[in-house]
Parts: sequence; structure tokens; C-alpha cells
Amino acid sequence: MVPNSVSTIIIDDEPLAREIVKSYASGIGTLNIIAECGDGFEALRQIQVHKPDLLFLDIQMPKLDGFELLEVLEYSPVIIFTTAYDQFAIKAFEMNAVDYLLKPFSKERFESAVNKALQKINVEKTVAVDLIENLKDHAQESRGALDRVVTRLGSKVTVIPVDRIWYIESADDYVMIYSELGNHLKEKTMKYFEEHLPTNNFVRIHRGSIINLAQIAAIEPYTKDTHIVTLKCGAKLRASAEGYKKLRALL
Repeated sequence: MVPNSVSTIIIDDEPLAREIVKSYASGIGTLNIIAECGDGFEALRQIQVHKPDLLFLDIQMPKLDGFELLEVLEYSPVIIFTTAYDQFAIKAFEMNAVDYLLKPFSKERFESAVNKALQKINVEKTVAVDLIENLKDHAQESRGALDRVVTRLGSKVTVIPVDRIWYIESADDYVMIYSELGNHLKEKTMKYFEEHLPTNNFVRIHRGSIINLAQIAAIEPYTKDTHIVTLKCGAKLRASAEGYKKLRALL
């Protein structure tokens, strides 16, 4: 049985796109638009306050895009993604059976997506949450080189441009990111960052550390097989024999 009122938030940086969704939604009596947001930060605040049943979420947004919003979202509503043509995003949606609307979309296509969402809200909420988790994992692993990293501590979300990162260290199931913007924990692996940070700018010098090459101040022998790398921020990190070999190749 579909709920009588489905609380809904529209998230899109384009006012016209938000108006189209509102116009189409007005013909579906069960949808109750409780907020609309022009960026990911405002969306995060509204989701925390209202805990909506449904999101219309644009992928391409400045400041915090749709996938980055998912990374720091602690609440799991049902989501209909909206996107202009984006081959990567569409592939991710289709692989994870998540519904999306490809702009520009018709009223009929909109209604079809909403009908699927309403079914998930009522009988498949757990399944819907699992789909979003799978999508988040797929999206993060399939991305090319990162240009920024999003972290969250409580209600504070920080967007760190990668060129402002000094170094990264492993911390159990997390990594600690040291940067101009402070130190931030991120629930990711060292392998993920090794594969997704720009390879011309970052190098893994040890199993527990990745450094920004632009931050190197000095490299000195330490033992027969290791070196100490001193960074401009004052940190001193050990480079293994393999890590030093990578450093030499890049420098």
C-alpha cells in the first residue's frame, strides 16, 4: 500500500530543472515537496532536518555533487537520480538497478520513475538502501583521478582539493588525510587512494603512507633499505625500498 503522503526533496543547481520536477510532481497527489535545494550542502542540511522519503537528486552540481553527497549521507531515503548525459553515471545506475531520469525527460518517464520509487518506499525499503550502498561503492571505485575528497565529522562536511593534501596515512579501517584544511578521517582504503589520486602528483612511499610530491622538502637515507622523507609541513615519513624506487622514478 502506497503512503498517502511521500515527503520529497528536490536537489538540483538549475532552477528551471527544479521547476520541471515540481510541475510534474504536482500531478501526483502522494508527493509532498517539503524542500528544494540548489547545492549539495543545503541538501545535506535539509535531509538531516526532514528525513524525507524520496529525493530527486541531480548528479552534476558544484561544491558537492550527487555522488559526493551520497558519501556523507547518514540517512537513506529512496532516490531518483536526474542527470544530463553522463555515460559513467548511467552505467553505474544501470549496473545497480537504480532508477534515473535523463534530462530532458518527459512527464510519462517521470511518472514511471515515481511509481517504482513508491513501491520501494512501501515494500522494498531495505532493498532500496542496499541498492544505494552498492551504487556508492561502484561510483567511488569506478571514478577516474580524484580532484577533491569529501569528509564528514558530525554535521561538518569538508571538501578538500587534492592539491591541498600533504599526505595520507592508514588508520585501521580508515585513512587520515593531512592537509591545509586540517586532519580528516575517511572510511576508505590506502589502495583506493593509491589508485585514484593523480599518479603524477602522489606516490605511495610505504604501505602506510602516500605523499604529495609537491610537499617534499628533503629525502635522507635512514637504514640500508629505507629513507626518511621530510615534508614542508614538518612531517617525517619512512619510505620503503620499493617506495623510494617509485620516488626516484617520479623525481
